[in-house]
Amino acid sequence: MNMARPICMPAPTGLLRLPMLLAALVMFVAAQILAPAARAQSLLRDAETEAFFRDIGKPLMEAAGLDPRAVSIGLVGSPEINAFATLGQSVYFYSGLLVAADDVLEVQGVLAHELGHVAGGHAVRFNEGAGPASNISLLSLVVGAALLAAGAGDAGLAAMMAGQQAAQGKYLAFSREQESRTDQAGAQYLAKAGVDGTGMITFFKELQGQEYRLAIPQDNSYNRTHPLSGERIAALEFVLKASPYWGKGADPALQARYQRLRAKLIGYVSEPRDTLKAYPLSNTTAPARVARAYAFHKMAEPDKALAEVDALLERTPRDPYLLEMKGQILLESGRVDDALPPLRAAVAASSGEPLIAGMLGHALVQSAERSGNPATFAEAEKVLRTALARDDDNPFAWLQLETVYERRGDKPRLALATAERLTLTGGSPVAALNAATVASNGLEQGTPEWIRAQDIMLLSRNRAEDEKRDKKGRR
Repeated sequence: MNMARPICMPAPTGLLRLPMLLAALVMFVAAQILAPAARAQSLLRDAETEAFFRDIGKPLMEAAGLDPRAVSIGLVGSPEINAFATLGQSVYFYSGLLVAADDVLEVQGVLAHELGHVAGGHAVRFNEGAGPASNISLLSLVVGAALLAAGAGDAGLAAMMAGQQAAQGKYLAFSREQESRTDQAGAQYLAKAGVDGTGMITFFKELQGQEYRLAIPQDNSYNRTHPLSGERIAALEFVLKASPYWGKGADPALQARYQRLRAKLIGYVSEPRDTLKAYPLSNTTAPARVARAYAFHKMAEPDKALAEVDALLERTPRDPYLLEMKGQILLESGRVDDALPPLRAAVAASSGEPLIAGMLGHALVQSAERSGNPATFAEAEKVLRTALARDDDNPFAWLQLETVYERRGDKPRLALATAERLTLTGGSPVAALNAATVASNGLEQGTPEWIRAQDIMLLSRNRAEDEKRDKKGRR
């Protein structure tokens, strides 16, 4: 609504400040709502873990009516005990959750819940909750600003604060209801997939224990995005216990796989002394040996690390993930040529798994750098291009390919590999645009590589313009 006034009359200063004040408060509310999704740290990529995610995810995705080929599950490096779903049908676990969950049923329970968010389109339906909250917020800002302009400062600030509290309450109520519906959907997916739902209950009980330790009140969930864990347990137990699979227990093969990859993760993210305390030398199980191998590797004791891996390879000599680990320890210990045989064997045993192939490509590049052998560079290029053709979301593999093209003097393909890496890592769009332009100018028109360079040019140009507009808007 516009109110006409004489040109010569100065506008009240409070109304002149309204757009800036309104924008600041709206941005603050949005930041509170979106903050959890924005805290994601670096992605941790591991072939064994991703294969496990695919295997536990497929039956649950099918139970949810989702296409397993369209849903991805990733791992974020963060000590938080959390998981989240995003736009694009993606689910992410925090590494802290896998460290805390000592039973595969708990991971399956959390995944079922997150798939409920995906199936419900909750990331897309964000405005259903944020829209009404924003309306309340904006209305309170307008009323408050009007009171400020009229000289009623205390009343104006009170109106704004009350409006913000009402807006937050509106959104939180929506979020809690959404979470409750998703809990119920997850319980149904577990039953349809034939998975014991006790893990979902035990996980929420662990969260409830944390709430008690943190002295979080258990009688009021008003100011929370999620229902209290006690409320969730009470609502879920009746549904889960009605399943014929309640109390069935975990699949032994999945449990064994989970315990090993969890131990690997603990060895990777924990201090070596903590790992060795959790998995002492007296423990000769596969998970313990894997965890200790990483601990010794981090302690720069490669012989001890290799002894742990070799003890496991005696039992399962063609295990691709153990072969990969052996190759990694040798490679990162400077024994590059010794790393090639186990890495080649790992690639073969895994049917060319792209992440493992990427590590082999890295080892080949290192070997070629030392020897200057063109044939080794050629093998590295072939291995890396094959791996990236199957999984191009691997900045490190693109970096290795850059080295190959740089040594060969192939400037157009070097520029294209650089543009790919910058695009994946969120690097400067201007730098990505420049690299893609160099590639486009040097590659044969109409080829797949030239077309890809054109795509990156368009994407980078749009990103650069968006960043320019954002900077201009913040001034």
